[in-house]
Amino acid sequence: MVDVIFLILSVSAVAASVIALQARELIYGAVALGVALLATAGLFVLLDAPFVAMFQVTVYIGAVVVLILFTIMLVKREQWIGGSYEGINPCLSVIGGIMVVAGLMYAGWASGLVTINASEEFGITFLQIGRDMMSGYAPALILAAITLAAALIGALTMAKVEKEG
Repeated sequence: MVDVIFLILSVSAVAASVIALQARELIYGAVALGVALLATAGLFVLLDAPFVAMFQVTVYIGAVVVLILFTIMLVKREQWIGGSYEGINPCLSVIGGIMVVAGLMYAGWASGLVTINASEEFGITFLQIGRDMMSGYAPALILAAITLAAALIGALTMAKVEKEG
């Protein structure tokens, strides 16, 4: 069963990466990047590295991809305000949403993250992880925060350009 899940995750990661590179619209590229990073997080779960998988989801998908999406939506504001949804089938959207939720629920149930108590099994607590992150890795965290803040300020500056006319 693990081999099948590995094949599905690896094929979806590669396919989403190709779609992210070949997408004509930036929004589709950003969403495909998020899918590729989510599949990579699934591979980390298969490698029994749940902390790295959750870090992948929170930092790369939760921060980077969302920042890219906000930047695109702030810069191309006019395109999103007057958009039409004529080509989208609502039934397919509902079925796709149900499939995504079911897949995420299965992944959460099958991963066993709910049943693992890290402090009992590994002797590590969240307090120790936090101390390690803020002592040894503090410069990397500060650099990542400055980079994300600079990207957000750049996006807001580009979005604030006033229209002539």
